[in-house]
Amino acid sequence: MATTTVPAARAGRVLRLLASLEQIILCLLLLAMIGLSCLQIALRSFFSSGLLWADPLIQQLVLWSGLLGASMATARGKHIALDLVAYLVPAKFHPLILALTHLFSTLTVAALAYAASLFLANEVTYGSPGLFSLPSWTWNLIFPLSFALITIRSGIAFVRESRNVFRRQPEEQR
Repeated sequence: MATTTVPAARAGRVLRLLASLEQIILCLLLLAMIGLSCLQIALRSFFSSGLLWADPLIQQLVLWSGLLGASMATARGKHIALDLVAYLVPAKFHPLILALTHLFSTLTVAALAYAASLFLANEVTYGSPGLFSLPSWTWNLIFPLSFALITIRSGIAFVRESRNVFRRQPEEQR
């Protein structure tokens, strides 16, 4: 029994560390977006000019924060969900439906992660210079990264809910 709990505890620690790292990165991205936006407003208002690179950078920061935020929302179970089926199906089937929903989400986001990795591979091969003369693929790295994180988290939620489905059935039959 101890051999199954030690890897689970380590995995839990890794996931908590990852969530903390994501939170720090999101805070830094938000701080940078707000700072650059305020600077742009001040420069445009008082000096009739601005930083040419600030608007494209803010766009990239919004993209990165949105995708990392989606990953964090998935980790916390706060992502967008439609639970219409929960109103139409008896309560005893809700755990099964939740598990199937997580499975569908996992498979869908895994397909997106695969497509994003193909996109990134094409960007590495054929891409052009991007903002600050960095290769365009560096700015697009967030796509496969975030979709992979969401896939992992949806998969974890599927496994967790699948266990709940099988745990609840024997208790309900008694």
